[in-house]
Amino acid sequence: MTNPSKSSGTLFLIPSSLGSEHTEAVFPAAFSDLINTLDVFIVENARTARRFLRSAGYSRAFDDAIFHIMDKHTTDTEQATYLDDILKGKSAGLLSEVGCPGIADPGQTIVRYAHSLGIPLKPLVGPSSILLALMASGMNGQQFCFHGYLPIKKHHQIKKIKEIEKDAKEGGATQIFMETPFRNLSLAEEVIRQCSSSTLFCIATDLTMETEEIITKPVGQWRKNGLPELQKRPSIFLLWHPDKKG
Repeated sequence: MTNPSKSSGTLFLIPSSLGSEHTEAVFPAAFSDLINTLDVFIVENARTARRFLRSAGYSRAFDDAIFHIMDKHTTDTEQATYLDDILKGKSAGLLSEVGCPGIADPGQTIVRYAHSLGIPLKPLVGPSSILLALMASGMNGQQFCFHGYLPIKKHHQIKKIKEIEKDAKEGGATQIFMETPFRNLSLAEEVIRQCSSSTLFCIATDLTMETEEIITKPVGQWRKNGLPELQKRPSIFLLWHPDKKG
């Protein structure tokens, strides 16, 4: 690849829906106008990307668009070539499967390549489950740590839960983590088994959807009252200890 010239295009970082079909309530009005200027996209799955783009107001013919696939089978060398069109002056969009590109998402590799080539980047406004959950949790929004997925193996998972609760108590930062929807309940059950009764635990489920639920309670109350239905529902989990004020 060559160095970018003044005619280099822009890589737009395009958030996608968290599951809501009402994209007009989640994305700004100018969103559809901007994505309609693009015909090159870097995506994890072309089928779901097309479905989202259409729901968001993309009106151009998909037969005339290029979809570069970025998944676990894509090599670094292949990913680097996806920016060639931008170097020639054509702007492109990096589209996450869910939420924002580069956040709990493989898109950061493409973004890093773009930086190394001096390609302009433009992040677009859209939903982030991590930030939406933090906003509505009542926990420390000045200091927070996102851990992504916790370990699956039980003894490693228990160790990690205890570690992040200790960090919440001693450092005061909100601890944020997630799990695949079919393992949500198992993880939440382990959290309320392992954590102190006074530790605050927030469960934010189905964010931006009509079935959205965001509940923060001390672990002791979760033990007493039980957990919400979590199976197959996208969720974000947050821990914080009230002894440390944010």
